[in-house]
Amino acid sequence: MTLDAPTAPATGAPAPASPDAPAPDGAGGTVRFVTGEAVSLDLPVAQLGSRMLARVLDLVVQVVLFVALASVVPIVLGALSTTGLIVLDDEVYGGVMILVVAVVVVGYPVTMEALAGGRTVGKLAVGLRVVRDDGGPIRFRQAATRGLVSAAVEWPGLVLPPLTWLVSLWTMAVNRQAKRLGDFAAGTLVIHERGVGRWGRYPMMPPALAGWAATLDLAGLDDDLALTVRHFLHRATGLREPARTRLANQLMAEVAAVTRPAPPANVHPAVYLAAVHAERHHRAARRLLAIRGRTGGR
Repeated sequence: MTLDAPTAPATGAPAPASPDAPAPDGAGGTVRFVTGEAVSLDLPVAQLGSRMLARVLDLVVQVVLFVALASVVPIVLGALSTTGLIVLDDEVYGGVMILVVAVVVVGYPVTMEALAGGRTVGKLAVGLRVVRDDGGPIRFRQAATRGLVSAAVEWPGLVLPPLTWLVSLWTMAVNRQAKRLGDFAAGTLVIHERGVGRWGRYPMMPPALAGWAATLDLAGLDDDLALTVRHFLHRATGLREPARTRLANQLMAEVAAVTRPAPPANVHPAVYLAAVHAERHHRAARRLLAIRGRTGGR
């Protein structure tokens, strides 16, 4: 059975966007990961606008970093030359400045993303994070791949700029997960950290069923049925009797048929559905916390 999603739920909670369809920034476009418990975890994908804003902020940081290093390098080189440790000439100075540029362009984003849980200063300010395609935290390998591809063919782009800039922007604009070339190479995507909790209110776990719900096997509860339950719970107060009770009983029967253990004796159908839905949501939330925990909670 199906229950059409309401245009405006009684609680004001928006229906979730399809993870398979691209959405403009702020419209709630998501990418879906499935945990080992068959619990879906929907994470909001960062679209072109927010990623460009983060890129601009990072560019400001990189300019400041370059100016700072470029001011310090002559002083350090002069001191080393005075002590006789190096012979300062144009070749040495040029080589050191190339190293400075590499540190700013490649070292900064790679180091930040590897050590700060997939964030740079710009991403942190905008509320973005880089994760693997499976939703897990990135490691140095993914951060280095993203940084090197970015420097080579995206920004600043050593191969055919500005053509490669346009190719990168076009790739992000047309891809459903807003991936740039570096994301494809590294197997990563960028999500909105601050958007994870914007799906609306979830029914609270009935305290009397918390222990029972913790033992639930939810592998058979598919997304469509779970979404139908959620819509019912949000609309229940606006439904009239006996339609509300009849629908609750039908949904309870469908959910009980695909989950284990069986519902407790004499439990009210709406209370049962609230417990199943809350447990499913709690498991997805714990999965998200585990992802963040593997990055050191940063």
